Amino acid sequence: MSISFDPRNLLASMVGEDNGLTQAELDGGKAAAIAALKGFRVSFEEGKYGFPDLPLNKNLIQEIEATAKKLAGSFDTVCVIGIGGSALGCWALDCAMRGPHPVQGAHSSKKPRLVILDNVDPDFINHALDSMSPKKTLVVVIAKSGSTAETMGGFLIVREWLMDAIGKKAASRIIAVTSEARGDLKVLATKEGYTTFHIPENVGGRFSVLSAVGLVPAALIGVNIKKLCRGAAAMTEAAWTEDLESNIALSSALHHWLIWTLKKKSIQVAFPYSNFLWGTAFWFRQLWAESLGKAKDRTGAIVNVGQTPIAALGTTDQHSQVQLYMEGPNDKVYSFWVVEKAKKQIKIPKAKLGLDGFDYLGGQSMGKLLDAERRATEAALATSGRPNCTFTLERVDEEHLGAFFQMMEFETAFMGELLNIDAFDQEGVELGKKFTYALMGRAGWDEFKDRFADYEKKRG
Repeated sequence: MSISFDPRNLLASMVGEDNGLTQAELDGGKAAAIAALKGFRVSFEEGKYGFPDLPLNKNLIQEIEATAKKLAGSFDTVCVIGIGGSALGCWALDCAMRGPHPVQGAHSSKKPRLVILDNVDPDFINHALDSMSPKKTLVVVIAKSGSTAETMGGFLIVREWLMDAIGKKAASRIIAVTSEARGDLKVLATKEGYTTFHIPENVGGRFSVLSAVGLVPAALIGVNIKKLCRGAAAMTEAAWTEDLESNIALSSALHHWLIWTLKKKSIQVAFPYSNFLWGTAFWFRQLWAESLGKAKDRTGAIVNVGQTPIAALGTTDQHSQVQLYMEGPNDKVYSFWVVEKAKKQIKIPKAKLGLDGFDYLGGQSMGKLLDAERRATEAALATSGRPNCTFTLERVDEEHLGAFFQMMEFETAFMGELLNIDAFDQEGVELGKKFTYALMGRAGWDEFKDRFADYEKKRG
């Protein structure tokens, strides 16, 4: 398993001192990076944050594998009902391991597909239900709090859809992933006898892809979760070392912290040059935005800090976004994600049409063209003073993907330490949830109903 980080195009020698890092700036930041690692390690050892330990939970892995084996062949669709961290990791795993939609091919009981209900758009829900057979669908409902409005609403619809079709057998077709000791989903799961897996209290949704949240759907669609966790465990070991050469999570955190805070790059573009990593870019977008966008630092001071993450796909978005990236505001840093070895190469035929626009490509591979496009974009950005860096995965398989997820989660945790913020809370999300509860008539939320009424008065 091999993942590397190349920060050379973040350096002043490549993009100029206004936009790139000098050796003195890097040397000056190393002590802060080591302190960030030590600070996060203390919090982890105190039990505040649990994601580093997730890939080491062999009992959970065995339990999930046993459940998947028991149910294998009885369904052709896994319907996940969740939102945010309860959905994006599942989608990222599905795209990476089985191919992006809609090119996965026909599904069957031997090759079940994944359908994710992560929105409450009624047209979307109706079309999703029409595309599935209740007698061949296994439902996985995921909500740590056990009360997320979008998830609970969607689940009530799917639960009734199942019950109308198969009656009392519906409970045997439902798996719940939720907190062990709280929440209405846990109460219902116990009452109706769903197979249930628990989310550790010290693991937040966006850090939960290697918990039952991601592992249950992955195992059900045939992903080797042992290998996934093996790669993540190897990255965890590397992420605790103070050696910046071997700890790419810490090294990338240091470089991104400095380029953001010293060179005012307030936007990061995650730029995978692989359709199989496209889902992972959206997973990263939530991880980075929700973890690092904060109003206050740990002292309570108002800081309104945050780096906006954007997902772009190479080469597709060379033709939709790169004009802005090259000539627009120089407020961005670009993180290219590269896959060294494609799952299967494909050659361009030697058509010999006598037309230069075609003939020079003949006999070369699409992989070579993809690599040339990416290297050319890196060079064009750097030449224009636009800092960028590159993460290279040897291949897209379970071990590399598990390691890449874990690397980005550690990088995010280290960034929180460097910024002196709590990367694991999400108070900014909560107010909207509370207003939603009030508007939908949930008991106990009258205060927010009144506050929303005040807001409406101001609108006139």
